Amino acid sequence: MPDNKSRPSQEQPWENGWAPDTSRAPGTRRLWLAGGLAVATIVACVTAIALNDKPVDDKSEAGQGQTLSDDETGGGLISFATPSASGSTTPTGKKSTSASPKTSSSPEAQGSSTPHAPASPAASSTTKPATPKPAATERSVRSVNYPDRYWHVSGGLVKLDQVGGSESREDSTFTVVKGLADSSCSTFVTADGKYLRHRDFVLRAERNDGSTLFKQDATFCAVPSSYSSGAVMLESVNYPGRFLRHKNFALRLDAYGYGSNSREDFSFNLVDGLA
Repeated sequence: MPDNKSRPSQEQPWENGWAPDTSRAPGTRRLWLAGGLAVATIVACVTAIALNDKPVDDKSEAGQGQTLSDDETGGGLISFATPSASGSTTPTGKKSTSASPKTSSSPEAQGSSTPHAPASPAASSTTKPATPKPAATERSVRSVNYPDRYWHVSGGLVKLDQVGGSESREDSTFTVVKGLADSSCSTFVTADGKYLRHRDFVLRAERNDGSTLFKQDATFCAVPSSYSSGAVMLESVNYPGRFLRHKNFALRLDAYGYGSNSREDFSFNLVDGLA
C-alpha cells in the first residue's frame, strides 16, 4: 500500500478503492514476537541454571576441601557424580588424619594424665610422715584431798577410785590432747578411744559424734588451784564458772564451791600415767 495514501474509514473499506493486503497471513508479526520472547525465555532459563549449578559445585568442593580437575569440571551436569565419589573418600581420610591430633592434644587426655603423676601413692606416703601430729601426753588425774584416789572409768562413768589391778590402771590413764572446742584447753581420751565429756553435768566416757555440743562438753580449761601448789581446777568451756569436782566419789560439773564443805573437791593433780 502507498505511504501517501491514507487509510480509509473501517466502516466503508470498499467505497474509496482500498482493500486489505492479503499477501501475508494475519498475525505474522505477533507470531515472530512471541517466538523471539520464547527463545529469550529459554536462553535466560538455561543461563540461570548454569549459574546456579556452578556455586553449588564450588560450595561442595569448599566443604570437602578438594579442588576438581579440568576433566571433572568439563562434564557439565554429569560432573555431579564425579566429585560425590571422590568426596566420599575425602572425609574418611580427614577423619583418620584429624583423629591423631585430637587424641594427642585433647583436654580429656591431658586431664587424665596430669592428676595421676602428682597423686601417686608413693608421693602421698612420703608427705604423710612430714605432717606433725599434735602433742599427746599420758596422764592420770589424782584428787587433792584424796591422794590415793584417781579418775577411773567404770560402766561409762568417771569415778574417784583407788588404784587396783592392771585393768584399773589402764582405765585410770588418759591421753591429754588439745581441746576439741578450744586448742588452748584440754580434752581427755580413754584407752579405747572414747572422750570424757559432761552430759547432764555428769562426767562420762563416750564416743565422739562430731557435733559442736560434744566438742564443747569434752573441752576443759585448766585454772591454777589456790588450795594446793601445782594443782588445777578444770573449768567447762561451754559453762564458764562450772568446774569438775568429785561428789560421793563421782565426777560431775558444778559451780565452784556449790554444795561442798571443802572446796578442795574441785582441785586435782595431773600426774604421770599409771598404766
